[in-house]
Amino acid sequence: MKVYNTLTQKIEEFVPLNNNEVKMYVCGITPYDEVHLGHARCYVAFDVIRRYLKYKGYKIHYVQNFTDVDDKIITRAKELNIHPKELTQRYITSYFEIEKLLNIQPASYYPKVTEHIDDIITAIEKLLNLNIAYITKTGVYYDVSKFHDYGKLSKRNINELISGVRVEPDETKKSPLDFALWKFSTDDVCWFSPWGKGRPGWHIECSVMSQKYLGETLDIHGGGQDLIFPHHENEIAQSEMLTGKTFVRYWLHNGFVTVNKEKMSKSLKNFFVLKEIFNEYEPMVVRLFLISQHYRGPIDFSLDKIKQFVAVYKKFVNTKEDIEYRICFAKDSVEPEQNVISEVEVILKEFESTMEEDFNTSKALSVIHKLINFVNTVRTNNKQTLMFFYEKYLLLMDILGIKLPEKIVIPQEILLLLNERETARKNKDFVTSDKLRKEIFDKGYIVEDTPFGPRIKKRI
Repeated sequence: MKVYNTLTQKIEEFVPLNNNEVKMYVCGITPYDEVHLGHARCYVAFDVIRRYLKYKGYKIHYVQNFTDVDDKIITRAKELNIHPKELTQRYITSYFEIEKLLNIQPASYYPKVTEHIDDIITAIEKLLNLNIAYITKTGVYYDVSKFHDYGKLSKRNINELISGVRVEPDETKKSPLDFALWKFSTDDVCWFSPWGKGRPGWHIECSVMSQKYLGETLDIHGGGQDLIFPHHENEIAQSEMLTGKTFVRYWLHNGFVTVNKEKMSKSLKNFFVLKEIFNEYEPMVVRLFLISQHYRGPIDFSLDKIKQFVAVYKKFVNTKEDIEYRICFAKDSVEPEQNVISEVEVILKEFESTMEEDFNTSKALSVIHKLINFVNTVRTNNKQTLMFFYEKYLLLMDILGIKLPEKIVIPQEILLLLNERETARKNKDFVTSDKLRKEIFDKGYIVEDTPFGPRIKKRI
């Protein structure tokens, strides 16, 4: 299996540290507002990666944090005149609702910064004792000059990083690149430390929590490309000085969601809240849109582009229902048809090959369409063959996290209308038949006439 490692900027063979176990950490949300499409791109991408690794037989230890201490949280809570904890809990709850709707598998752990303050203080004390951190009147800072590999992830030298640094100047720091491990503060959100009251800096939390739950060396660390610098660069600096070991073996970063080729962001006021999108589109349609491009590349958003995937999702749902329907009328046989099974297995191997090219979901979706077209052209009546189709089709849907509806139960009211229509058809009363068909359609169902008789399907 090949993955693109941001650290080496190369496609590499994926070999986890411990044989069949994968330790995976993905930076979570800062819960001060509703989850938007940019968040979904990240968490859907890493959900697919996790699902495929699990399919390949790995045991996955997956951790995703909540940054529930942050200046943005405090500012927003003041605007709403509520306590920051109430604010963060509101949006953490909202995140879990969105996660479920998008069929994202829950993480093994969701650590919060507020629950790991003592661990963070211990780590900062160690960095101070190692003379890698220093104290000023504004806080405790990491001395970047002490880590000679600083910049190895973002591939920029120190001078370039200094010129591009995105933090407010602080004359108490030795260098503009030095970053806060602990910020002194006396407001409502602060904790006691050996250096004074305050709260953790942004970067130290992920180093501490990832290593607490996954150990000193992670197999995969993921997040959006905007986190490469400074967040992930700083995580490396802290973690590797704390342990003397490689922090992460494979750094994976997903591309941005863009709107008219510009990065989607709150500052540009061009971001889309998922709850609003779900008012118009089925969550699985949104998920299909998000995996329609390779996870590392940008994906340009518009409502028209998402609309295209309504038809794709309908096709996937219809395929499931078609196979179920064919199975009902198929004949039992001792064995499936081996020539057909062999053709399907070739397509399944092609699916695996695309996913092992750095999880290329765009190509994987094309392979699924290929499987559907093949199934539709094979007019078999062998139940075992159709069951094999069905099992493999649902397996591929599950790997990509595309949740299809359960087998529908048709309401009695609709069945009665269907029987009336069948009577009208037998009596060649086509005016009444068409009228009843439209009435069934208006109630949310579609009638299809097949060689086996009429078939009812729920409108999507």
